[in-house]
Amino acid sequence: MQLKWLDDLLAIAEWKNFSRAAEVRCVTQSALSRRIRSLEEWVGVKLVDRGTYPVQLTAAGITFCDESREALAGLLRLRSALRDVERMPGRSIQITAGHSLSMTFLPKWLAQFQQHNEQFNARVVAANIHDAVIALEEGSCDLMMVYHHPLAPILLDAERFGSLTLGHDSFIPLCAPNRKGEPLFPLSGRSGKAVPYLAYTATTFLGRVADIVIKNGPTPTALERCYEADMAMLLMRMAVEGYGVAWLPQSAVADELARGLLVRAGDEQWSTRLEIRSYCTNANRNPTMRKLWKTLEGASLRSPA
Repeated sequence: MQLKWLDDLLAIAEWKNFSRAAEVRCVTQSALSRRIRSLEEWVGVKLVDRGTYPVQLTAAGITFCDESREALAGLLRLRSALRDVERMPGRSIQITAGHSLSMTFLPKWLAQFQQHNEQFNARVVAANIHDAVIALEEGSCDLMMVYHHPLAPILLDAERFGSLTLGHDSFIPLCAPNRKGEPLFPLSGRSGKAVPYLAYTATTFLGRVADIVIKNGPTPTALERCYEADMAMLLMRMAVEGYGVAWLPQSAVADELARGLLVRAGDEQWSTRLEIRSYCTNANRNPTMRKLWKTLEGASLRSPA
């Protein structure tokens, strides 16, 4: 049994809708349904009545949900207490960041921030957005740093979590160049010929954004999905080797662009803008984190719109 299955059931109990609960849990509806069935198999009884609308928990589901909520809260309190003992010494914060941001934006941001503010120690964990949100909700990190796009929002309770914009990034289609320095796989200009597509796996945030960009592209383009990965850096390596087109954050491929290893496969109409956001639990009691957040809020107010 996995603890995330309990959170899945609690989400269904709250929203009474598989689709909405899946959005909140940052997974596909089919994945959420599979996980609920796995939980039911572990318990040995039906927990969700799928024959009603809105979706309701069975009597056993209600009992199990109530007991699970208390048990989960107790486990999280215990884990939080144990982790406090293991915290880094001195003034420190725990940061969970998206994979790409943890390797590109975060190191530079930390260096620039600490040049003009008090020093603090940082423990950084790289994660996908789903795991990062869970870490924030469960108190496993003080600060979450991820990409945001208005058409693929992260659904967090504004009363529990604050968010601030730290910067922006471009999300662009890239591929290896030919001998003339032109894209091997242009997104327009080869009518009828499928473009090999290096795609993100279905449940990733950047995969959702890429789907939106492709859907809203200026011209219909046949993309042939030839490779999938859950990390931008893996897709970048495949693009450099000439396997196809990948949509990538510009900050993650700055060196490859400068060296001519990658070129744009399409114009600005095939690109979009990503916001780099930080999130913090409003109830966070770490004094170092509270001071950092107050500083970030002040910088945000001084920044031009």
